[in-house]
Amino acid sequence: MSVAGLIFSNIHNSAIPELTSVRTMASVPYGCRYRLVDFPLSNMVNSGITKIGIITHNNYQSLMDHIGTGKDWDLARRSGGIRILPPFIAAYSNASAAKLYSTRLEALMGVTNFISKCTEEYIVLSDCDGICNIDLTKVIDDHIKKNADVTIVTRTVKSAKEVSPEGATEVKCDENGMATEVSAYLKHEGDAEISTNILVANRLFLLNAVNDASAHGYNHFYKDIIARRINRARINCYHYDGIYLQVTSLESYFDCSMKLLDPEVRHGLFTKDSPIYTKLRNSAPTVYSEDSKITNSYVADGCVIEGTVENSIIFRGVHVGKGTVIKNSILLQDTFIGHNASLNCVITDKNVVIRNNRILSGHESMPFFISKGAMV
Repeated sequence: MSVAGLIFSNIHNSAIPELTSVRTMASVPYGCRYRLVDFPLSNMVNSGITKIGIITHNNYQSLMDHIGTGKDWDLARRSGGIRILPPFIAAYSNASAAKLYSTRLEALMGVTNFISKCTEEYIVLSDCDGICNIDLTKVIDDHIKKNADVTIVTRTVKSAKEVSPEGATEVKCDENGMATEVSAYLKHEGDAEISTNILVANRLFLLNAVNDASAHGYNHFYKDIIARRINRARINCYHYDGIYLQVTSLESYFDCSMKLLDPEVRHGLFTKDSPIYTKLRNSAPTVYSEDSKITNSYVADGCVIEGTVENSIIFRGVHVGKGTVIKNSILLQDTFIGHNASLNCVITDKNVVIRNNRILSGHESMPFFISKGAMV
C-alpha cells in the first residue's frame, strides 16, 4: 500500500481568530501538551504513511517550530518524511497582483508539484480542525476494495450546532456506499452525513482533476471537483462513528477541550494502540503545595499549583498562586496567575499574566479570552 499525505494547516483560520491571529489552525494548542496538527499527523503515521506534506498559508512560524525535523513522529527521513509546503506565488506576480490561496482547491493548485512528484498511488487529505483518532488503513482498504477514485470520510450530525458556521458539505450515499449527491449542508432538521474533510484519492485522479479545475478557473473543491464527477467517477463514502470533535469557534474550542475531562472521550482519543504523538519537552514534574486542591482537571507537567483548580485544562509551565481559584478554565502555556485571584470560564493564551486579587468570569457559551502576552 503506497500512500502519501497532505494536511491543510490554515483552511479554517477564520473560524477562531482569537487563537489564529498569531498562529495557524494547525498549531492551536489543545489538551495540555498537543497541537491540533498532532491528530492528523499521528493518524497518518499510525497508518504507515511516511511521506506527508503540510500546506501552509501565513503565520506558520509556530507550526515550523513545533514540527521541527519531524523526529517526534518518526518522520525525520532521507526518503519521504515531512515537508512544509509554503504558499505558492507565481514568479511573475507583482506586489499588487499576488495573493495567497483562499480555498481548498486553490491550495491544492499551489502544491501540484508535490503531488506530481509523489510516486505513491494514493493521497490522504486532511484538515486540522477535526480532532479524532481514526484508523486510516481501514479507510484506504475500503477505498481499494470498492475501486474508488475518491473516498470521503463522513460523520453523522444531529444539529447545525455541530457544524462550522463557515459551512459544511453534506454527502448522500446509496446502499453500496457510493455518493449520489454532494452539496452544501443547509442545516435542515434531522440527521445528516457530513464530510469530515478527510479523504483518500487516487493520486493521478486528484492531479488531473486539480489541473482541469485550474484550466477552467474553478475554485471550490467539493462543488467543482467532487460534485461534477458524481456520475463520471467512483466517489465512495466511509462512515466514521468514533469520537470526533470539531473546532468551529472559540466557544467550540472551549467545549472540545472540556470534553477531555470525560473519561470516555479521553480514552477514545488517546489509546495505546494508536497514540497521538507530539513534540517532546522535558519538564520537571508539577509541584502541588500543601494547600492546593485539584478536582477533575487535566494538568500538564512543569506547573506550580498553590491554589484550587476545578474542571480545568492546565498547560505546561502554568503558575497558580496561593488562594487563587480556577474553575472551568483553559490556561495555555506559561500563564502566571497571582494570589487570591478568581477565574471562571476563562481562556488565556500563552504567557498571560493575571495579577493578585483579579476576578474574571465568562460563561460556557461565551468564555472570556485573554490574548497572548497580555497582563491583567
